[in-house]
Amino acid sequence: MARYYENSSTFNFSWDQVASGYWKRYPNPQSTHVLSEDTWSRQVKDGCLYTKRLLTKTNRVPKWGERFFNAKSVKIIEESIVDPKNKILVTYTRNLGYTKVMSVVERVEYRSAGPAQTVARRSAWIDSQVFGFSRAIRAFGVDRFRKNCNQMVNGFNHVLNSMFPRQGAGVNSMATAPVAHTFKEMRDAAAAATDRAKANVLSSVNRT
Repeated sequence: MARYYENSSTFNFSWDQVASGYWKRYPNPQSTHVLSEDTWSRQVKDGCLYTKRLLTKTNRVPKWGERFFNAKSVKIIEESIVDPKNKILVTYTRNLGYTKVMSVVERVEYRSAGPAQTVARRSAWIDSQVFGFSRAIRAFGVDRFRKNCNQMVNGFNHVLNSMFPRQGAGVNSMATAPVAHTFKEMRDAAAAATDRAKANVLSSVNRT
């Protein structure tokens, strides 16, 4: 049976700022394990932005885990829905490949908690089908996921503070921005994230 884990985090930034900054999370000092990100598809439907992306991350495992999984990196599918009218951002992520060893499915919902606060509620299901070791692998997965959550929050806060340095002084530059204007900025930020990812890939190819 899959292990379930949940927690919540509060960002001291408006929902518009968090939704805009979401596409610029990488790189940051806390997320050096994220190697690349690329957009598969993006469309606007019923006023919401639907995006599907592919991320590549390093995959460090303990010595005992190398007998089951020795890949140096793992692919992650990320699907997101941005609803600027109701101020809701929902993301779904899952790993590709080696899912019998360990599969991680995550859902995060970002909602406004006031003019200058956003709450992220995170749920994760971690499972393994390795006979005789599934229980230990699930426990390891939950522990690593918990630690990664702390790094993610710290890294995202670093990005948000860089994007909105006057936030601590009480200035909310996007809090009253029109929905249409905010939505356009989110789309532009998502597109920029794709361009950065492609540039990183090309740079890596050229170096080789």
